[in-house]
Amino acid sequence: MRFPSVPRPRSLAGQLFAMQAVLIAVVVAGYALFTYVSDRHQAQEAATRQATAVARSVADAPSVRAAVHTPDPSAQLQPYALQVMRDTEVDFVTIMTPDGIRWTHPDRTQIGRHYLGHIEAAQRGHTYSETYKGTLGSSVRTVTPVEENGRVIGLVSAGIKVEAISERAQEQVTALLGVAAGALLLGALGTYVINARLRRHTHGMNAAELSRMHDYHEAALHAVREGLLMLDGRYRVALINDGGRELLGVGPEDEVVGRPVVELGLPAPLTGALLASEPRVDEVHLTADRVLVVNTSPVSGGERRGTVVTLRDVTELQSLMGELDSERGFTQALRSQAHEAANRLHTVVSLIELGRAPEAVDFATAELELAQALTDQVVAAVSEPVLAALLLGKTAQAHERGVELVVSDESRLDDGLLPESLSARDLVTILGNLIDNAVDAAQGTVRARVTVTAYTDDADDAEDAELVLRVTDTGAGVDPAHAELVFQRGFSTKPAGPGGRGLGLALVRQAVVRLDGILTVTEAAEGGAVFEVRLPLRASVAGGEVR
Repeated sequence: MRFPSVPRPRSLAGQLFAMQAVLIAVVVAGYALFTYVSDRHQAQEAATRQATAVARSVADAPSVRAAVHTPDPSAQLQPYALQVMRDTEVDFVTIMTPDGIRWTHPDRTQIGRHYLGHIEAAQRGHTYSETYKGTLGSSVRTVTPVEENGRVIGLVSAGIKVEAISERAQEQVTALLGVAAGALLLGALGTYVINARLRRHTHGMNAAELSRMHDYHEAALHAVREGLLMLDGRYRVALINDGGRELLGVGPEDEVVGRPVVELGLPAPLTGALLASEPRVDEVHLTADRVLVVNTSPVSGGERRGTVVTLRDVTELQSLMGELDSERGFTQALRSQAHEAANRLHTVVSLIELGRAPEAVDFATAELELAQALTDQVVAAVSEPVLAALLLGKTAQAHERGVELVVSDESRLDDGLLPESLSARDLVTILGNLIDNAVDAAQGTVRARVTVTAYTDDADDAEDAELVLRVTDTGAGVDPAHAELVFQRGFSTKPAGPGGRGLGLALVRQAVVRLDGILTVTEAAEGGAVFEVRLPLRASVAGGEVR
């Protein structure tokens, strides 16, 4: 059994068009009716004024007073009345005795008969107007007295038939209907054009669908954990969700909608990505304390309407990737060391088999002393466990790449000295990336060497005490023109690898700024670069400096 399909509600544009068309029709019809009634009333008043003026003019004529005193007033007044009718375009002019007996009439057979209408007011010396049905049909008429020396010696009545008044009103109504039809047509055309544009903008959806879409839109904005930012064609914020506010460091009380992107205080590379006209796909950008993946997509519909931006927080992921890279490096170093240890063990075994036991003992002892000396050197200089472990692992990694990594004699960092504000993860991020960058720079040089210095700079005031981390390499150094660029994401003097380059120093800068530290890069005395980080040992941090 098939059920009849429920008709889809009319679209919002269609509903508005129907409502506006009906409204325009009602307004035009109401105006036409009002104008018709008003014009008919005005036409009747105009006819009354015309009849009154004609009647008074005739009553005031000296020839009329003179004719009243003649033996046969009709002989002189009838031609005169007909002439006045032709000249003034009234339908009748009747001159009569004070008792209402006609001296004149358009129909000669009515002369001598009694006037049909009210003449009492005129007999008392007043002018009186009325609509009355007489011998010529219904007419608007005025009766006025003919006076001489204060005495009424006759009466004059002038009138216009109602048919003539209706014809005048009909002519006006015909013109009005033409204007009304034109107004209705123009209104309908304008309404159709406006609603056609509205239909395009609403995609033919009805009010319920638009309301439901708005509800879904609001719910989705608050539910999505990713940051969503929408910019208009002038790169002003048109919409931002809760995730976007959090990732960009914009508080819920800050009114950012309507503000240009350049006024949000974002890092220059991130601002440049948001202002770019071409799409950006999975670009990594750093803010003060986050690593963000940014995607942008222009919104176009014949013209640029804006940009949709999505933001993903990969700070934790980036940290885990860094730790994974370190673990991978440690694993490779251990594998290499295991291989070397196997070679040394074979050497010891071979010496024993050859009967050279003393030489085997000396060889094994020397290897053990060398490894222990390296451990003792690092631990003696840096007893802080996290940094010591990092230095030992990086030493092995550097050795595998043909670079000598040494801890300088001036290094001195005791365990338990660092405050809780300097987390182990931040220290690993800073020192680990600086060492990796230095090893990259020194690898392949004649005297490939990286020197690490770590100590506390104790000032007279405990509040000014600092942790100093310095990494020096024997590479090509840093061009002074690039002293600031090296800390930007994506900058590197080496070819890009599979995962891209230039993020390590940017992460160092981010961590230093977050810890209220100072990061500098200078040229080493013997060539190469010197990266130095100074981190305050006080508990509170508020933002740092890079130079």
